[in-house]
Amino acid sequence: MIKQRTIKKSVSATGIGLHSGKKVSITFKPAGADTGIVYVRTDLTPNVVFKTSPEMVRDTELCTALVTQDGTRVSTVEHLSAALSALGIDNLIIEVNASELPVMDGSAQPFIYLLEDAGIENLDAPKKFIKVLKTVRVELDDKWAELRPADKGFSLDLRIDFNHPAMDKDLQHYKMNFSGSLFFNEVSRARTFCFMKDVEFMHAHNLALGGSLDNAVVLDDFKVVNPEGLRYKDEFVKHKMLDAIGDLYMSNMSLIGSFVAYKTGHHLNNMLIRALLADAQAYQIVSIEEGKEEALAHRFLEAGDVSMLGHFA
Repeated sequence: MIKQRTIKKSVSATGIGLHSGKKVSITFKPAGADTGIVYVRTDLTPNVVFKTSPEMVRDTELCTALVTQDGTRVSTVEHLSAALSALGIDNLIIEVNASELPVMDGSAQPFIYLLEDAGIENLDAPKKFIKVLKTVRVELDDKWAELRPADKGFSLDLRIDFNHPAMDKDLQHYKMNFSGSLFFNEVSRARTFCFMKDVEFMHAHNLALGGSLDNAVVLDDFKVVNPEGLRYKDEFVKHKMLDAIGDLYMSNMSLIGSFVAYKTGHHLNNMLIRALLADAQAYQIVSIEEGKEEALAHRFLEAGDVSMLGHFA
C-alpha cells in the first residue's frame, strides 16, 4: 500500500516576502494522517488557519494566495506546493508570521532542501490519488488547459508563447512524466520571472517590493538582466510548469492523469482543478494497493524517496 507522508521533525527558515519586501519566518511541522496541508498565520491573534483546497484560492494575481472569507490571506504558496507534490507529502503544518511565504530564490528547490533536512515519514494510512476519468478543459481568451485520463502516473505538456528576444521560440514547450527525481533535476530550480517594464507598475501597486535579481529572472527589452544568466536554457517554460504542479496540488492529492496546457497561469490552473472536482463523473479518489494497480504508483514511490534525492543534489 502506498502510504501518506509527513515530515519527521520540525524545521524553520527565514527569507524575504516577494511582494511585501519584509522578513518572513516559516516553520514546517509534522502532521497526522488526513490532516492535509495546513497553513497557520502565527502573527495574528487568534491564529488564522488555512486548510489548503482549490476553493481557498481566491486570488491569483502574480501568485497563488489562500484567502479566508473575511479577506485574511497567505500568499505565494505555489512554489512550496510544487515541492510538496514532488516529495509526496500529504500532511504538513506550515506556520508563517506574515501574509506571504518567503520567496527564497524564486524557485522550489530551497523548500525541497528544507523538507529533505526534516526527513520524510510514512504514516499508517493509504495515500489518496485523484484519478482523472474523463477530459476536463477550461479556456480563457486564447489560453486553455486540460486534464485527461492516463493509464498510469502523471504527465505534463505545457507550451507558453512570449515574443521576446531572450525567449527562444523553440524553448517555450516542455513535456515531462512527473517524478520526484526528474522534477528535482530538471524543473525545481526554475525561478519566477518578470519584465523590467512591469516592475514600476508593480511597485506602484505595492507588489514585488521584495523582488530582486536574487529571487527572480528579470528581462529588459532585449535580454536577461541577471549576470549569471539562466539556470536552464528553457527556464521560463519550466517555471510555468513548476507553478502548474503547485497549483494543481492545492487539492492535497497527487493526480493520475495528463495535464496539457497552452499559456496557462495561476488563474487557469485553479479553474482547471476546480472544474475537475466539480464533476463527479470526471474523477475518482483511489488508493493504490500492492498488486494489479501497483504500476500506477511507480512514479509516486520514486517521488517520495528522500534518500534518492540526496544523490541528485
